[in-house]
Amino acid sequence: MRYVFIRVEKANYPVRMLCRVLLVARAGYYSWEKRPESRHMGEDKVLVLKLKVLYKVNRETYGSPRLYRELKDQGFKVGRNRIARLMRENGLVATRPKRFRKTTDSSHSQPVAENVLNGKFDVPGPNRAWVTDITYVWTWEGWLYWRWSLICFPEE
Repeated sequence: MRYVFIRVEKANYPVRMLCRVLLVARAGYYSWEKRPESRHMGEDKVLVLKLKVLYKVNRETYGSPRLYRELKDQGFKVGRNRIARLMRENGLVATRPKRFRKTTDSSHSQPVAENVLNGKFDVPGPNRAWVTDITYVWTWEGWLYWRWSLICFPEE
């Protein structure tokens, strides 16, 4: 981690000063920088790309156990803890799908209002038809409800 920090910050500060502050040898940093990437790190990069694809395909609901099984089924030789680590390092967090909530109960025993307008919204004059409805919206302070009405008065 120290060497990665030096690599990022060497554009802003001299390497000599960064190594002194972080208590590492300059020779060690330059040796690390010239060293080729390990096989394990290369495999991790491939796995991260595959994880991101599977994560998106499954609507961001899969956690490490499911992604582990998916990768095993596809022939990857990986461990569940490695998958969990890669997900954590890349900010991949499983989310639960929203629960279905039934908001209307159509099979009730209460009386249903008569449909007086019957789809004919051309009324002969003012105050002949009023409609009512209720609307609700979620806000940070809770549910906000408001109601509007339309009542139909039959012609006399």
